[in-house]
Amino acid sequence: MGDLHRCARGRGDRTPYARFLYQVRRALLTTALLAALAAPAAAQATLDWSEAEIRLVGQHGPWPPPPARDPSNRVSATPVGIVLGEHLFSDARLSGDGLVSCATCHQEGRDWSDGRALGKGRADLDRRTPSLWNVGYSHWFGWSGAADSLWAHTIKPILDAREMAGSSARVARLLREDKELACGYERAFGRKPDGDDEQMLVNAAKALAAFQATLVSPRTRFDDFRDALMAGDREAAARYGQSEQRGLKLFIGEANCNACHFGPRFTNGEFGDIGIGFFVRPGEVDAGRLGGIAALADSPFNLLGRYNDDASGANARRTRHVRRLHSNFGEFRVPGLRQVGRSAAYMHNGSLATVEDVVRHYSEVSPDRLHSDGTPLVRALGLSAGQSSDLVAFLRSLDAAPPPRPSPPPLCP
Repeated sequence: MGDLHRCARGRGDRTPYARFLYQVRRALLTTALLAALAAPAAAQATLDWSEAEIRLVGQHGPWPPPPARDPSNRVSATPVGIVLGEHLFSDARLSGDGLVSCATCHQEGRDWSDGRALGKGRADLDRRTPSLWNVGYSHWFGWSGAADSLWAHTIKPILDAREMAGSSARVARLLREDKELACGYERAFGRKPDGDDEQMLVNAAKALAAFQATLVSPRTRFDDFRDALMAGDREAAARYGQSEQRGLKLFIGEANCNACHFGPRFTNGEFGDIGIGFFVRPGEVDAGRLGGIAALADSPFNLLGRYNDDASGANARRTRHVRRLHSNFGEFRVPGLRQVGRSAAYMHNGSLATVEDVVRHYSEVSPDRLHSDGTPLVRALGLSAGQSSDLVAFLRSLDAAPPPRPSPPPLCP
């Protein structure tokens, strides 16, 4: 038969039988090709999304948001302030021993954290070093919210004996005596570095905050899916894996994760008790938000004080009205989830090593570990293995490798 078929093709015409064989082979090849093309499309099909679900997904974007601007900081979002802050960020001379800089703990190559369970400055610390991604969009700062501005929060590690052990006098002397820094300071603040030492410390922190506010995490595959879903583009939405889609449905639905982790940054910016231990060591506890509110009230750098550059004082409304409640004991900041898979360890005390551990914690958390008069949002989810895997897949879709940052421009070009 094969010879007959080849002879028929060789003569330039075909016998009826040869034509029949040709048509059969062509049909088989076409069927195989269509099956091969359809298989990945079926595997990556978009799940059905209700209008309510689409609205919830849409609330987690768009990304990136407009640049963060802080009215309490006169050099916020100014190029000269950002440049000065970037130079100071890696300058270990701010510390008491000249060995520790902001970049020691907040490393660019580790997503602006340090990869440790607990932070370490000049001494071991009791809390994990948080990533600085998207920090400029917060309204409370630190695990306990002990600061109400990014610049005030930046002052704490400079002065803390266990972190950098610096002083206002040391910072002021550095800004006055280093010619490049003095030039950069004058360009940023419009005057020579000749103020009193505490004002100089505050201004250095404001420049550092201006730089930190530029650390915005990159777009992710979730963002592409979210935008496609909002636009009704099912073909583009289908590029997002089915496991990730199922995890997202869990996140905004049955698991109720977005009760706290909502909005473009996946956080409400507030505090919660999620059943993580608060003992630092035997006989010593970390009171969390309860202690943070007390520290905020006592701080000379809060927004009710003289260093707030917003003359209206409107940005101090939250600080003016916040009150300590017994339920604040053991509450810690709800972190944003962008880049979550790249910023281990997890929780305020670094007690969970992986994203999988975090999902397992929420699946199995005991109500006995929660504060008795706290908000009853947290419950054991009782996730199946498949649900846990899907939720982890979704969370990892919030990660993206950031492009390398160029070296900062000179302070005085």
